[in-house]
Amino acid sequence: QVQLVESGGGLVKSGGSLRLSCAASGSIFSINAMGWYRQAPGKEREWVATITSGGTTNSADSVKGRFTIARDNAKNTVYLQMNSLKPEDTAVYYCKFLVAGIGYWGQGTQVTVSS
Repeated sequence: QVQLVESGGGLVKSGGSLRLSCAASGSIFSINAMGWYRQAPGKEREWVATITSGGTTNSADSVKGRFTIARDNAKNTVYLQMNSLKPEDTAVYYCKFLVAGIGYWGQGTQVTVSS
């Protein structure tokens, strides 16, 4: 079993920055990929960014150039640096690890951007 613990959410003004962290523990043998998703009130959960085991990153067009995903393999941790935040970035952010082909989700952390 894999457990994910997220941190770093909060309230920030438009144009500000936050860094989210997601640390994994448990039966971690092979992390295929790590990613971030978000869900705004009344909307479907959407993909934000992914980093593969090989270090390849990709992100949604809506955050490209503002958000950066990174990882620390030694700590089994993935980060999401969010800059130039906008009110439309307000959502609950979830991390997801793909471990040996199985997806595990974090509990979510609230990010609120005020205008």
